[in-house]
Amino acid sequence: GEPYNIVETLTYAIILIIGVYLLYRWFSNSAWLSEHGIQLDSLFILATLPYVVLGGVLRVVQDAGMVAGDWQYLIVTPPIYFVLFFFTLGMIFIGGTLKKNGLVKNFLSFYAFIGCMAVFVILLILISWGMAHTHVDLFILAVILLMAITATVLVWACMRFVLSWEYVRDPLYISLIFGQLLDASATSYGLTFHPAVHYIEQHVVGSNLIQITGTAFVMYPLKLVVLFPAVYIMQLYRKEANPAFWHMVLLAMIVVGLAPGIRDMIRMVLYV
Repeated sequence: GEPYNIVETLTYAIILIIGVYLLYRWFSNSAWLSEHGIQLDSLFILATLPYVVLGGVLRVVQDAGMVAGDWQYLIVTPPIYFVLFFFTLGMIFIGGTLKKNGLVKNFLSFYAFIGCMAVFVILLILISWGMAHTHVDLFILAVILLMAITATVLVWACMRFVLSWEYVRDPLYISLIFGQLLDASATSYGLTFHPAVHYIEQHVVGSNLIQITGTAFVMYPLKLVVLFPAVYIMQLYRKEANPAFWHMVLLAMIVVGLAPGIRDMIRMVLYV
């Protein structure tokens, strides 16, 4: 519940970088994945997005105090990344094995479906808990989503029509833009307008900028300062970089925006 300090921020960043590299090496060298026709490409990243959302909603379970004792620390940062990793890895192995044995026709469809069902189950649990213990405010959900979608459309239109970046039509770039702006929208709304709960910005850069400017809406220009060069550089090196590594880096960029954005939005809807 306290803001991150610089040591924690750097530690989590290092863990993320090491994790991205190890996953890239595994996808590049795994004979099992090659044998089962599983590769790290755009379709795989899109099928993995439900698991990113799952990380966000699962984190709210701990925020709501639904898990007692030491078990709750499995779903906080950074252990939750390992929990989600092993769950996702398990679904990859199960899906690949079922496809090889002819029990499922399409690995990616099965993989994405399990991720969506996991999100659905956790959301049902959270909604049931919220109706019994706090509040479920669908108006807040609608406002934050409207803010995020509006910001995404404006930024995307600027990239596509002002800068003539045709490549931003790629669903991966749209996912990246939306995820980061959902994070900005949830933070801006929560710190400025939430009617009942006092929230804080945990990250070092964001909290300092909010303190300096006096408004949480500074998160939007902060995201734009990162998004425009990030999208440009990612596309610049797309053809030159190893495809598996490029996709893994982009997935990591989506995760650090979409997962906390989902978490913050659901927290505010449930007043926790």
